[in-house]
Amino acid sequence: MKQILDLHIHSPYSRACSPQLTLKNIDKTCREKGIDIIATGDFTHPAWFKSLSEELEETYKNSGLYKLKSAPDDKIKFILSTEVALIYKDEEKVRRIHLVVHAPNLTAAAELNKYLGENYNIKSDGRPILGIQAPEFVRLLLNINPNFLIYPAHIWTPWFAVFGSKSGFNTLEECFKEEIKNIYAFETGLSSDPEMNWRLSALDKLTMLSSSDAHSPVNIGREATVMELTTPFNYQQLYDVIKHNKKSGKSKIVSTIEFYPEEGIYHLDGHSNCKFSCPPSESRKLKNICPICKRPLVIGVLNRVEELSDRPVGYKPKNAVPFKKVIELDKIIAEALGIKNRLSKRVKQEYSKLVPKFGSELEILIDIDLKKIDKVVDVKILEGIKKSRNGELIITPGFDGQYGQVNIFSKK
Repeated sequence: MKQILDLHIHSPYSRACSPQLTLKNIDKTCREKGIDIIATGDFTHPAWFKSLSEELEETYKNSGLYKLKSAPDDKIKFILSTEVALIYKDEEKVRRIHLVVHAPNLTAAAELNKYLGENYNIKSDGRPILGIQAPEFVRLLLNINPNFLIYPAHIWTPWFAVFGSKSGFNTLEECFKEEIKNIYAFETGLSSDPEMNWRLSALDKLTMLSSSDAHSPVNIGREATVMELTTPFNYQQLYDVIKHNKKSGKSKIVSTIEFYPEEGIYHLDGHSNCKFSCPPSESRKLKNICPICKRPLVIGVLNRVEELSDRPVGYKPKNAVPFKKVIELDKIIAEALGIKNRLSKRVKQEYSKLVPKFGSELEILIDIDLKKIDKVVDVKILEGIKKSRNGELIITPGFDGQYGQVNIFSKK
């Protein structure tokens, strides 16, 4: 059975995250968006872990997946997850690495939290900062429970990623050392897509995952991974798919759902303060120096991919998992109606006309025959969905912490 997974989100306890990220709101949003299995986010935070323990229950005994106790069914399944920031010195360089962690059950998560609470400050941020090297952290998790899953988050972003231009490494082996054997996956991040990652052959042996890294409910599902799973669903099945996906013949990962990477906040090189950005070819001509302030540019994801890649643009591996790029439905509605705020009442009204009637947002954006909805939706919204599906867009790439602009309609 096809299941859509978003394996990386946050809670209200992470910095710059919405207070609306309650478990009830997450469950509700997943039903609207079409997400079947959702990350809890931030299980390392004591207050959020308390909410998880009190408001969730296993879908069945020892499944390792959870449902909201107050929900009418277990359509929306939660997988225990957190993101940690490792900041440490290695090879005379300060490293800042973000990792995604999935726990097999609440007991294992509680044991990890106990250790971290005794040795680090895990109360100040849902994404805790830990002064521990990546290999040591992997060993810590697997000593607690061998079925913890650990993999690098948004692997290319400049400041907090395994390949980041500011504090990362040039290979995964440099980062994880002898524990590389226990790393089975990586997360693409919003500023890269599968085509960019296919250019680095070292990633071929790992499972590619796409997730939203949502800081508010509205962004859940903007990236996701589609798997073919069998009932009854459980954590061990997900663990096995991610660990053995490259060894099992036919992939159980059907596709990924992607953000347009140009819309990501670190796609190109640049300086936000100087309002300057450029592609890697121009950065090389400038010797990576901003022409306005004469200081080093923040080197973005596309540049870093080009630096480390050993394959040309357009390379596609054999048996590559397909992907589809989407623009969120409320963004399409807002632009079609000339409304700047995607959270406005009018946008919500139009959204609520479509989603309950036709299944889910992702179904409307990707799968449904648009002839079925042309009688109940504004013609401009319908045209916006068509343009999004066809990639007929006007794109201004993001850089140095600034989101890019992906527009459907020209000003004309």
